[in-house]
Amino acid sequence: MRVYVPASLELLADWLSAGEVPWPAEPISPPDDDEESEYAALMTAADESAELIGGAGRRVVVVAEVASEGRPIALRRVVAAHADVEDFTDPDDDLAWFATQELPELVGGA
Repeated sequence: MRVYVPASLELLADWLSAGEVPWPAEPISPPDDDEESEYAALMTAADESAELIGGAGRRVVVVAEVASEGRPIALRRVVAAHADVEDFTDPDDDLAWFATQELPELVGGA
């Protein structure tokens, strides 16, 4: 199952340090495996990320493939992250894609 976890750069940095992503209270998963459903789930998570950061900062969404629900997500299950490339981006803009090996660099600018 693919889940989209809303975050901030600071939360992502904490999760990288901890080695896991906490299971979200309300996980966001696409209802289908098609591109349109996945994009809708990503943008729902981006909207929730915008609420987390209060409109100041960069939206971040962590994407993970998990086998079961309710447990913290090991970093090896994270497949990518999506984030704004700069602060105060238009909420209608798409997020940039970051590979897992780029995540430490992404949070380095937090």
